[in-house]
Amino acid sequence: MATEEHNVAKAEEFKVLANEAFKDRKFSHAIDLYTQAIELNGQNAVYYANRAFAHLRLEEYGSAILDATKAIEVDPKYSKGYYRRGAAHLGLGKFKEALKDFQQVKKMCPNDPDASKKLKECEKAVMKLKFEEAISVPGSVKRPIAESIDFHSIGKGRNSSVPTEVAIAAVTVAVMAVVVMFGRTSKTIVVATILVVLLLVLVAFWWSGSNTGTFRSPLQDLDVEPQYSGARIEGDVITLDFVKKMMDDFKNQKCLHKRYAFQIVLQTKEMLQALPSLVDITVPHGKHFTVCGDVHGQFYDLLNIFELNGLPSEENPYLFNGDFVDRGSFSLEVILTLFAFKCMSPSAIYLARGNHESKSMNKIYGFEGEVRSKLNETFVELFAEVFCCLPLAHVINEKVFIVHGGLFSVDGVKLSEIRSINRFCEPPEEGLMCELLWSDPQPLPGRGPSKRGVGLSFGGDVTKRFLKDNNLDLVVRSHEVKDEGYEIEHDGKLITVFSAPNYCDQMGNKGAFIRFEAPDLKPNIITFAAVPHPDVKPMAYANNFLRMFS
Repeated sequence: MATEEHNVAKAEEFKVLANEAFKDRKFSHAIDLYTQAIELNGQNAVYYANRAFAHLRLEEYGSAILDATKAIEVDPKYSKGYYRRGAAHLGLGKFKEALKDFQQVKKMCPNDPDASKKLKECEKAVMKLKFEEAISVPGSVKRPIAESIDFHSIGKGRNSSVPTEVAIAAVTVAVMAVVVMFGRTSKTIVVATILVVLLLVLVAFWWSGSNTGTFRSPLQDLDVEPQYSGARIEGDVITLDFVKKMMDDFKNQKCLHKRYAFQIVLQTKEMLQALPSLVDITVPHGKHFTVCGDVHGQFYDLLNIFELNGLPSEENPYLFNGDFVDRGSFSLEVILTLFAFKCMSPSAIYLARGNHESKSMNKIYGFEGEVRSKLNETFVELFAEVFCCLPLAHVINEKVFIVHGGLFSVDGVKLSEIRSINRFCEPPEEGLMCELLWSDPQPLPGRGPSKRGVGLSFGGDVTKRFLKDNNLDLVVRSHEVKDEGYEIEHDGKLITVFSAPNYCDQMGNKGAFIRFEAPDLKPNIITFAAVPHPDVKPMAYANNFLRMFS
């Protein structure tokens, strides 16, 4: 009995220390301390819920769900267990699962205004999701947005002076004439009338972008106004002068004209879709190559990388290893800058897909809302299409394998298999493509469940077998915030690099990038601190519901 009482008291001491670590934003240390408390007293639901909260802060949603579920098992009446689990489901974009948990919180705490507010927002999110599912067009039927846009003709297309009313009336007469020709039954006419009404609504919606009452497409309203003082592209060629001017405008919070944004994104898509899913990079003897990790919309830190290491060029090439967008509120500026350099000189910059280059993540973590706010809905779809063209992995000089997430749930995966993956889709929830984007290393050998709830965790033995099977020397990946901006694991065979310092303005971490010098390709890791940015908070454009937990 005395030993049990001692353990309970000692566990409370660890909880107090863990809470202090959490307040200091030392979330990994807090998790370790909560774990020690649980080892001494595994029947306290608070310890599991608190550890779940720390996992949430590290975006370890899978671990948060496990801990929150355990808290519920220990004490089914502990509302915070459902609350934490709902927040974790939300982080993974699983709104329907989150809704169930918040309904339970509301049931247990009917007079809690915070619970009511979150439940209401979650219900709205689920209703929106159901609506989008109901009106969605199958991918095999839907025509890609990129195929419907020719940036050369933007602002230069037909500029009809035919009034909208006249044009719609002409369409109506034509459709009704066909009806009269092919069938005169009352049922046919009723059906035709409904179709005409729907047609008129669609036509009016698509063509009513002008306030002049004339029949013209919204894209035709993108003439570059004479008073526009921002960066301009002359013809088809994107030059270094243009990119510098654009970055300077972005730095001063000025916008790029939509006409040029269309050109950058469309030209980038054309380049990316021609690449294999695994891209081979050759660094000549005596030359160098720089690898950057997650940037996450931190545009001013991206500018700092270029200040420290030089602008991308054929003599100073870069690879940005995914997660360019989301979280940070300057994601559009980041992605347009990277895409513009790609258009300027394809061999100056390489781009890999991260797990945040996807519709589901962009919908939750801010990029979709930011694009809609700064550009328009057309660009939301266009970026989603371009992200599906990003390569999944790169190999430098047949020795260094670079991927956003990590390795696989099975041994024996060859580079040829990665190269042949059909990547032109949204990331699946399992399989090689999912694991490349989502998996994480672990200190123990073997494989384990993902702390994120997607992909898996893999040990040093898995890393070494993959390298040996493919005659490689090193794995470089990103995907995880690290205190020093990087971490070397698996006996030096795996390096994590993360390039978003003071992530989300709260983690206090450094950023890092890696320079490889040929021919030995020894990694030279450079770290850097965050720089000031305008007073626009991270997640400013994120899903309203998610911001409640930020």
